[in-house]
Amino acid sequence: MTPTLVRQHLPHAGTTPQVDQWARARDWAEIQERMLVPLYEAVYERLEVGSSSRLLGLGCGSGLALLMATARGASVTGLQAHAPERLALARERLLPGAWGTRACAGARLTDGGPADIGDAAAAATTTATYNLVTAFEPVGCVAGDCEGLAEALTAAAPLVGPGVPVVLVGWGPPERCATSSVLQLATKLANPLRDGAGRWRPALRDDLEEVAGRAGLRPDGSGRVACPFGYADTDNAVRGLMSTGLFDAAVAATDPAQVDKEVREALHPHRRRDGTVWMPNVFRYLIARTV
Repeated sequence: MTPTLVRQHLPHAGTTPQVDQWARARDWAEIQERMLVPLYEAVYERLEVGSSSRLLGLGCGSGLALLMATARGASVTGLQAHAPERLALARERLLPGAWGTRACAGARLTDGGPADIGDAAAAATTTATYNLVTAFEPVGCVAGDCEGLAEALTAAAPLVGPGVPVVLVGWGPPERCATSSVLQLATKLANPLRDGAGRWRPALRDDLEEVAGRAGLRPDGSGRVACPFGYADTDNAVRGLMSTGLFDAAVAATDPAQVDKEVREALHPHRRRDGTVWMPNVFRYLIARTV
């Protein structure tokens, strides 16, 4: 919980908690982002992503899903808005000189949304380029995330042709996602804030179909993938969950120490004898196609 595992959101105006954004981005990339690797693999396998794939990744986070696609031979373009630290980490992974490694062929990263890829001339030459669009940031977790994703997909439509698969991802039913009980704290502790934007909410059955409909896409298959959240210890779990940004409003409404204490208490039932934390979850993906 990406993008990449929950949607990056802007905290309530005037109440933004003071956090080290670079440290948080590192926690996201090193701890939390990997939790959806089984989902990425399942989607890429089903759609036979390979050397002929030209992928446009919306909300690419720190680039792990893109890196996995390039390992299969795909050329990738990643878009990420409102998270420059995560995008910088994606550049380290994918662009020339990253950690002294060779650049991923054809990789391109942009700070912003589909409209920021390039000018009209560049967009015109790119129109028929992308034959796969992914939105791996799970919806059905933050109030208002469906609306934001539908807008991004609509903006991306001019960059792809008809019949192109678009992959949407969402949380599974709360009763099948052990992490739901921990995320509920984000709403409980943030209740003093009036603005409900960015709050956790339970996933709804038709979240993905609703987004596809708003964006003018035609559903064409779906699947479910087990994505357990596993952490080395409680400290590691707290860092990973806090890196999602979901608890920002709770921290602003109370204080970091209280949020930290309550998150640790909520994690206690998921702590195993060896000290590791294990929370089984199920995520759902929808394959829709442009018309």
